[in-house]
Amino acid sequence: MALNDPLSITLKFGSRTLPMVVERSDEFIYREAEKLINSRFSYYASKYPNQGNEMYLLMMALDIAVRLKRMETDADPEPMEKALSTLITEVEQSLL
Repeated sequence: MALNDPLSITLKFGSRTLPMVVERSDEFIYREAEKLINSRFSYYASKYPNQGNEMYLLMMALDIAVRLKRMETDADPEPMEKALSTLITEVEQSLL
């Protein structure tokens, strides 16, 4: 059984189920995504009662999209490269 063999899984979102075929190596990611979606949906449903599932889905989608964009921005290596370059220069100068 290889890591990329297809695997049938069923994800549950509230009372809905979503059968899927995923690569075995990706199962954990899909399960974690399922938990994140259900967690954020429950959070917004409890924080803003009586708004309806469509509004909770919209809030949840925005929440997750903002987190993703923050991660993409934080993952920009350029600021870290500049900081490291400055530190390397300082260390080299102090060794002279």
